[in-house]
Amino acid sequence: MTPRNPQSPDWRSCFSLPRGAARCARRISSARSPRSIATSASTAGFLAFLFLLALLVPSVARAQQPASSKSAAASDPILQAMRAELERSKSQLKMDNVPPPYYVEYRLSDVDQYQAEAAFGALREEQRVHTRIIRVVVRVGDYKQDSYYGPGIGVSTLAPVDNDPIALRWQLWTATDAAYKAASEALAMKKAAMRQYTTDQPFDDFAHEPPLESVEPLARLDFDPAPWRDALEKATSLFRTDLKLESLSATARFRSSNQYFVNSEGTVTRHGYAVYFLNEEGSTQAADGMRLQRGPYFTAASVKELPTPEEFVAGTAKMVQTLKDLRDAPVVDEDYRGPVLFSPDAASDVFDGMVGSNVLGKRPKPGESARTVGDYASNYKSRVLPAFLSIEDDPTLKTFGGKTLIGSYDADDEGVKAEKVGLVQDGQLVNYLLGREPIRDFPESNGHGRAAPGQSAAPGLGTLIVHARQTLSPADLKAKLIALCRDESRPFGYYVETLGGAGYEPRLLYRVYADGHQELVRGAVFDELDTRALRNDLIAVGNDPLVGNREGMIPTTVIAPSILFDDLEVKRTDAKNAKLPEYPAPGLASSHGSE
Repeated sequence: MTPRNPQSPDWRSCFSLPRGAARCARRISSARSPRSIATSASTAGFLAFLFLLALLVPSVARAQQPASSKSAAASDPILQAMRAELERSKSQLKMDNVPPPYYVEYRLSDVDQYQAEAAFGALREEQRVHTRIIRVVVRVGDYKQDSYYGPGIGVSTLAPVDNDPIALRWQLWTATDAAYKAASEALAMKKAAMRQYTTDQPFDDFAHEPPLESVEPLARLDFDPAPWRDALEKATSLFRTDLKLESLSATARFRSSNQYFVNSEGTVTRHGYAVYFLNEEGSTQAADGMRLQRGPYFTAASVKELPTPEEFVAGTAKMVQTLKDLRDAPVVDEDYRGPVLFSPDAASDVFDGMVGSNVLGKRPKPGESARTVGDYASNYKSRVLPAFLSIEDDPTLKTFGGKTLIGSYDADDEGVKAEKVGLVQDGQLVNYLLGREPIRDFPESNGHGRAAPGQSAAPGLGTLIVHARQTLSPADLKAKLIALCRDESRPFGYYVETLGGAGYEPRLLYRVYADGHQELVRGAVFDELDTRALRNDLIAVGNDPLVGNREGMIPTTVIAPSILFDDLEVKRTDAKNAKLPEYPAPGLASSHGSE
């Protein structure tokens, strides 16, 4: 796929693991010697670091289940142990003066990850991690009002990596006991907090769902690490072609994750996925000190859908050349307000951030009148996009344009069947993505409760797809951009190839002149590129949809075409330029001493 710049949240803040966890995982690692990978133990802190680094993350029927799914569930030792301990918890879990749980769930995530990284032509990390983490949720009360609040949202801990049923059940037992005690405390806290509000909550705390049994084949990694080690080293050795580079690194991260889920309602699911991720990153400084960065990446469901190792090295060479070109490019110093054309790659980031993050049906804080949170909290049945656009999220779609979609799944992480959901119809917001936590006017899940390993489930994307009634070819979109500039007596318009950074920062931005030629520029930012601009200033889209698979802690896909705004502000960044290095880089031929 076309390389894009990741904008993932910082995985370091996602969760922490308990001390003493080393015995619950296995690590195969090599710091500098990739040729001999040896098994070793790790400290709990380093294990936690490795696991967090990994996560920067058949048919389904509600009633009559196929015999194959039932037999697979009965023969799986992990599901057997989870179901046995769940039944024991349902029958025996009770404290004096505290009601028994009305709902219990166990979720176990089994993660196998390979990661290698090189910089300046040398491998500086290679490791393979296998770990399992469980999350236990115990709910006290009832569906109308329960203990899922504060300390009552669940307990996470590591699980044995061997299929030892006794060890797993003991781990589940201790986590269930802790979760039950926390739930009883949380329910009292919640009732006290809710007394300050005069009106009752107009929806249940937890949605009813029929039991589901869906056991899919296990996902496994399938790759040879040797060619990727070599590709990382060769790609990053290209720093030798440009001694003004300040960093050049490349990463290969391949992960399989299998999730096992059981609950007291009778649901039993097992589903998995594999994600293969490649990334190259480089940075340099222009003569004026401006920092310039690139970070293309590739994400696929199999090694076969990635660039070959040779293509990856060639792509890194192209990235190095664009960094050279950026150093020599002119700085945006004019105040521009006019038409801007976004590539499908850049448009994917726009739709992901401005639509994807705002159609999640997350419950607002108690006492707040909004239906949900985000820019679309109060836009239900209102126009949020141009009338020629519609958007849906379809996790049941497996492929698109010959690409496997990593945002696809059959059952979500709360044990609910995945559903295709129309979100925006002819520009009007008509739905939200929902898990089992109802919001006003939306009492049921639509199969979009998603969770990273060890984390609580929340509404999340599967595969977000942008549809348009009218489209233009890329050539016609460029012609329209030039025509708009001509009508406004502008010497040029702007074309955005890639975005990156914390916001919608253009990494590759070009001026497009009346004769069609393009000029690379640097140092620009957008002003007022927001949901209002997406609603009011987007005037045309292309017929060139791009599959944008996104690794993240929870794999997702965004499929979007080129988009053209007729009125967008481009201005010079106000970030201060950094100082250039105080002394030159070491010579390429030196092995010791100074040069």
